[in-house]
Amino acid sequence: MMTITEKVLANAAGRQSVTPGENVWVKVDVLMTHDVCGPGTIGIFKKEFGENAKVFDADKVVIIPDHYIFTADEKSHRNIEILRQFVKEQGIRHFYDPDFVNKPGIPDGYDKNSATPYSGVCHSTLAEKGHCVPGQVMIGTDSHTCTGGAFGMFSTGVGNTEAAFVLGTGKLWLKVPPSLLFTFDGEMPDYLMAKDLILTAIGEVGADGATYCAMEFNGSAVKSLNIEERMTICNMAIEAGGKNGIIQADEKTVEYDVKRGVDKSAMTFFASDADAKYVSKHQFDVSKLEPTVACPHSPGNRALARKLDQKIDRAYIGSCTGGKIVDFQYAARILNGRKVVVDTFIVPATKEVDLALDSEKIGSKSLRQIFADAGCRIGPPSCAACLGGPVDTFGRMNEPLTCISSTNRNFPGRMGHPNSQVFLASPLTVAASALKGKIIDPRDI
Repeated sequence: MMTITEKVLANAAGRQSVTPGENVWVKVDVLMTHDVCGPGTIGIFKKEFGENAKVFDADKVVIIPDHYIFTADEKSHRNIEILRQFVKEQGIRHFYDPDFVNKPGIPDGYDKNSATPYSGVCHSTLAEKGHCVPGQVMIGTDSHTCTGGAFGMFSTGVGNTEAAFVLGTGKLWLKVPPSLLFTFDGEMPDYLMAKDLILTAIGEVGADGATYCAMEFNGSAVKSLNIEERMTICNMAIEAGGKNGIIQADEKTVEYDVKRGVDKSAMTFFASDADAKYVSKHQFDVSKLEPTVACPHSPGNRALARKLDQKIDRAYIGSCTGGKIVDFQYAARILNGRKVVVDTFIVPATKEVDLALDSEKIGSKSLRQIFADAGCRIGPPSCAACLGGPVDTFGRMNEPLTCISSTNRNFPGRMGHPNSQVFLASPLTVAASALKGKIIDPRDI
């Protein structure tokens, strides 16, 4: 009588069962950190375990600089150098080094077996590089680590101190979260994306309605989504206060992972029992849902796009939740043959997505050409303005603008200027709004 989340944690704890609220030691399969939290995590690790201590398993540590990469900011460069030095000391091979961005081969001082080219945003990179495996436990120093739940794994964000403990021991003391169930049934209309589903769910329970709970998503509509769209849903579980988001792994999960080099024997598949207990259950018919927007300054401040008559100064399509290839495919569908009337930024999440902007086409035109012809500005793969960043960050708002964005947070100052107004929406709605200079329903294009 357990949910999928409880089963994953029971397995990681070496237990037959666990119950919500119970504290258990769990074995961690992947520990991820990046250029924002990595230096702090490393500092605590060295203080508590010793300057010469070794991490619990160098092959299970993944370090991904992604937030402040393309900048002249010296402190950002210092952070990356701290990571680089730690990687060399520890022999960590899963380090996606920005030093490789424009350099062929392996830079001086690197062992070819312990260096990996820069990829892009950590959560998308973790999936693309085969680090998200059904049934495993992933811990990361980033709140949106819950993205990995799209693979039927327990994946959550922690602070630097907890991450440092995992670095040294490979274990973490976790309280088993209770679960909320969100069921989306029906055939997805072509004007809806996964972003509309998760904004609907967050709006339903509120920005704190799932605090320290597992948000489990199922139903025929969810099962119809590809892995990237499922990642969008789980990515934003934290925006309702969730400890993790999770979707049962299926044949689509296996197909995606096998293509990424994951051995199927490493996967463990769990499903919630029919009599599993939930804090609450929420059911939706997607045929009755409409394009949805989160208004400032909370992802839970839900509104329908068609009911907003909001002028915008900027449109932004990117981030771990909105910069995947499926996001740009939908956006290009709207922008093809049209011109944007506000500054519109396109930021692929990873190098793989960036390359796909050239290979993916609508008719004879690549997605990149469609965006360029529409008047969009296309940046290098990274987190870019999603977290604000240094003043020279691509897309950062250095003045009080009103922006519609496919990112995942709209708190004051999130994308730069503290007086900016950020509206969250699907890439489809963002692209449509960019054409009109105000927030609109994509069905009105």
